[in-house]
Amino acid sequence: MSKPVSPQGLSKFQDMRFGMFIHWGLYSILARGEWIMHWERIPVQDYEPLAQQFNPLRFNADEWVSIAADAGQKYIVITSRHHDGFSMYDTALSDYKVTNTPFQRDPIRELADACARRGDIQLGFYSSLLDWHHPAYRFRAESGLAWSDYIGFLHGQVRELCTQFGPLACLWFDGDWPRHAINETNQYFLAGGSFEYDALYTLIHTLQPDAVIHNNRHEEPLPGEDVQGFEQDLPGENSVGFNTTTIYDVPIEVCMTINDNWGIHNDDHNHKSTRHLIRTLVRSASLGGNYLLNVGPSAAGEILPVHVQRLRKIGAWLQPNGESIYGTRAGLIPPTKSTVSTRRGDTHYLHILDDISDDVALTGVPESVIQAHFLHDGSAVKLTRKADQTILNVPESARSAFDTVVVLS
Repeated sequence: MSKPVSPQGLSKFQDMRFGMFIHWGLYSILARGEWIMHWERIPVQDYEPLAQQFNPLRFNADEWVSIAADAGQKYIVITSRHHDGFSMYDTALSDYKVTNTPFQRDPIRELADACARRGDIQLGFYSSLLDWHHPAYRFRAESGLAWSDYIGFLHGQVRELCTQFGPLACLWFDGDWPRHAINETNQYFLAGGSFEYDALYTLIHTLQPDAVIHNNRHEEPLPGEDVQGFEQDLPGENSVGFNTTTIYDVPIEVCMTINDNWGIHNDDHNHKSTRHLIRTLVRSASLGGNYLLNVGPSAAGEILPVHVQRLRKIGAWLQPNGESIYGTRAGLIPPTKSTVSTRRGDTHYLHILDDISDDVALTGVPESVIQAHFLHDGSAVKLTRKADQTILNVPESARSAFDTVVVLS
């Protein structure tokens, strides 16, 4: 059994509720998604030269952190190393890294410093468990290396991340597919043994006692993982791929894209509406979950303008309504087709998401609730008890286009 996260670290992570995911790396140069090396079967010797093209001169760490702040996001999770094996920081454990490109700078160091300057946004790291480039992962027979050499590299990089960038919000792991054997079609997924999670998680919680651990590829959480993840899916809605309808007794994090891809894809213009994104944030919070919303910056180092626009509109909604999201827990009032709820202690926040009649009928409202008002302006909402129902009068003229929040207290 690994060492657990601190109670205050877990509570703080849940309180933040909304974060920014960033997928950025060599794959951004090709702009066909972060899995391009696998999808197009690009050999290592043909993929490696991309490093000599990486020079994102428009990257500005303070600007990225400001965009997250404008969106109301409280933490950032960035890919320190994705499946292609390229490290986006100045690791001492590999020469295949961002500081050996024409860019020469360490963007993750700059992001850590930008977060520290602001003080209100925490940094976290995505780290791939698999590595399509490392000789001890894919080429052991030719290299003479052992699986233990790869584990030393993986754990060593995690130690670097936990000791060089200040207090972290989380460590976010991805790529646990040891059940896949190597063959012509799935050679990129070869794993040689255990990732030694007990030792890895104990290392993290010893060095970063308040950082939560997320592992996105287990059918069920293992001891020591602090968060159950749902990718492109709200908890319990579907059973697709590695998602499950089972919700375990750990906090939840929902990670989703604004369009269809994680890394930038020039042909992907399927950008979700602000209304859709806000309602997904609300539905996630109503289930007790954080919402980690992804951006895939360009090779030049810019977050797409359409994504910046969406994020700032979410932030504009959160300005008057954030009380109903930050620091809340899963709602106690049973959801309906049109409503969900969040809560903070004995205060309940009803989120009206769809068009309804003026009278909203609810069941399961705690008997202690005796009054209601709109969150955005504090004006009273008529509340009537009738048999086993609670009726709220919410006229159309008072409703929001995105989410009408009524406070029950």
